[in-house]
Amino acid sequence: MGAEIEIVNERKSCGEPIADIVARSSQLKGTTIVEEEIPFLIDEIPVLAVAMAVAEGESEVSGAEELRVKESDRIQAICEALSKMGVAIEERRDGFKIKGPNKLKGSAVSSYGDHRIAMALSIAALLAEGETVIKQAQCIDVSFPGFPQLLKEVIES
Repeated sequence: MGAEIEIVNERKSCGEPIADIVARSSQLKGTTIVEEEIPFLIDEIPVLAVAMAVAEGESEVSGAEELRVKESDRIQAICEALSKMGVAIEERRDGFKIKGPNKLKGSAVSSYGDHRIAMALSIAALLAEGETVIKQAQCIDVSFPGFPQLLKEVIES
């Protein structure tokens, strides 16, 4: 998508590779995510949808039917929320298509009790003009209890 991202301080923790990521503001370009790629980023699709919403050009996700049977129907949830926020998004059986870039506007949206949707909408809220209220955002604690505080620290730094 043309993001300016740098991976630094690569190391291992409990045998797993980890690193720090430095991301800089950049103009994103639309992309296509196909079925073969879904297993490698299934949990990241909601926040990638937010990136796609502000990217130049069209983006598409296909072959992601599995998202319909997670903690929520993540395809329906992210499409509904982003649409309320002014995004030109078309829900499909196995994914969605977004035409960007979109100017996000604050809105009342629901996480449907899904931690990944709530975190993705938190990022969308940062990009939106006006206030965004995320219903059931406390579900974030399921996977990332420190997320709200960390996000606040990143914004303030």
